[in-house]
Amino acid sequence: MLTAMFLAALILITVHSQETEETITYTQCTDGYEWDPVRQRCKDIDECEIVPDACKGGMKCVNHYGGYLCLPRTAQIIVNEREEAAAESTSGRNNVIRRTPADPQRAPPNPTHQIQCATGYEQSDHNVCQDIDECATGTHNCRADQVCVNLRGSFSCQCPPGYQKRGDQCVDIDECTLPPYCHHRCVNTPGSYYCQCNAGFQLASNNHTCVDINECDANNPCAQQCYNILGSFICQCNPGFELSSDRINCEDTDECRTSSYLCQYQCVNEPGKFSCVCPEGYQVVGGRTCQDINECETTNECREDEICWNYHGGFRCYPRNPCQEPYVLTSENRCVCPVSNAICRELPYSVVYKYMSIRSDRTVPSDIFQIQATTIYPNTINTFRIKSGNENGEFYLRQTSAVSAMLVLVKSLSGPREHIVDLEMLTVNSLNYRTSSVLRLTIIVGPYAF
Repeated sequence: MLTAMFLAALILITVHSQETEETITYTQCTDGYEWDPVRQRCKDIDECEIVPDACKGGMKCVNHYGGYLCLPRTAQIIVNEREEAAAESTSGRNNVIRRTPADPQRAPPNPTHQIQCATGYEQSDHNVCQDIDECATGTHNCRADQVCVNLRGSFSCQCPPGYQKRGDQCVDIDECTLPPYCHHRCVNTPGSYYCQCNAGFQLASNNHTCVDINECDANNPCAQQCYNILGSFICQCNPGFELSSDRINCEDTDECRTSSYLCQYQCVNEPGKFSCVCPEGYQVVGGRTCQDINECETTNECREDEICWNYHGGFRCYPRNPCQEPYVLTSENRCVCPVSNAICRELPYSVVYKYMSIRSDRTVPSDIFQIQATTIYPNTINTFRIKSGNENGEFYLRQTSAVSAMLVLVKSLSGPREHIVDLEMLTVNSLNYRTSSVLRLTIIVGPYAF
C-alpha cells in the first residue's frame, strides 16, 4: 500500500457544450512531482538540483520520491528502483476524456474554458496549469534580509550566502570560528570574510594561503647587501661598513678608532677602509709596517770627501778622514798617532771611528756593541773602560774575555739624538809597558721606536 506522500491529487473539471455533455479529467501532480508530457505521467522533481544550498552544515543532499533528505556524507543509500517507478506511476493519473458515442471524434473543449489549478499554479495561455513564480511577482512574504527561491507550486525564504536562519531572522555566519579557512588571520565581515597575512607575507592566488615576500627582489630596502628570510629580511654591509641603528643603512667603520694596533705609525680612516702612513724617512711595508728608507742608496746627498751613514729615519754625512792632528789616517776609519811625535807619548796610540744606529726607546738593559782587540800580544793584560760620553750613566761596559768587552745600554734613549762614546782598551805587560787604543762610537738614536 502506497503512503500518502506518493499519491497525486486528481482534479475533475466538467465542461458542458450545447450539443452534448462530456467530461474531461486533468491530472494535478502532488508536491515533489511534475507532469511528464512525454511519458504521460507524474515524475519526481530532483530538489537537490534545483534548490540552492539545500543542505547545510556539510550534509549531503539525497533526492527521493516526492522530496529529499539531508544525510551525513558518510551515509550509504540503497535505492529501490522498483518502488521509485511505482511511486511515480501513482503520483498522478492520466488525463481522461469522455465523449458521447454519437461523436467519438469530437475535439477537446475550447481552450478558453476556465480550468481549476492547485494553489501555487495558474492557467496558462495553452489552458494548462503552470507554476506561479512568487519571487518574480512579489507575492512572497520573505523578509528584506532574506532571499526568495521559487519552488514548484510554492516558494522558499532563504538566507543569503554567509548568513544562517535563527528563528525568523538571518544572522551573519562568523566563518572565522569555523575550521580554519585562512593560513594566518581571518577577518569576518557581514555575510563573508577575508584573509590577512602576517608582515612579510602576502596572499596567494587562492586568497587563503600566505606565501613569503622576497623583499630583496621586490623592493630591496637594504643600502648594500640584502638576504631574504622567511617572513622578513636582514641587511648586511660590505667590509669596512657597519649597520646603522635602523638596521638598513650602512655607516663607515672607523677602524682607526677601534684599535690602536692597526698601524705601526699612523692610521688614516677612509670610506669603507683605512690606510697606514709612515713618517718621513720610512715607507709602508705590508700595508701596516714602517720600514726605514736607506737614503744612502736612494738619494745620497753627501760630498765625495764624506761617507753616508744611514740610520733609522734618516741619514748623516761624516768625513772620510776623521783624523785630527797629530793623528794620521792609516786605514779606513783608523787614525794612528806616530811614535816619532813626542806629543803622541801621552795620547792613545790609535783611534778607530765607528757608527751605529739604534731605535728610540729601546728596551733596557740591552747589549748594543762589542769591542775587541785586533792585535794580541803575549804576556799582556787588556782592560776596558768608558773613557767619555757616559756622564748620565746610560752605558755600562762589561768585559767578556781577555781581549773583548760588551757595551750595554742601561738607560733608554729617546731620539732623534746623536751620542758619542769613547771606549778605551788599556794594554800592559810585566815590564810595565803601557799603551791604549780608543774606539770612538757614534750612536745615532732614531726618532721612533721602529
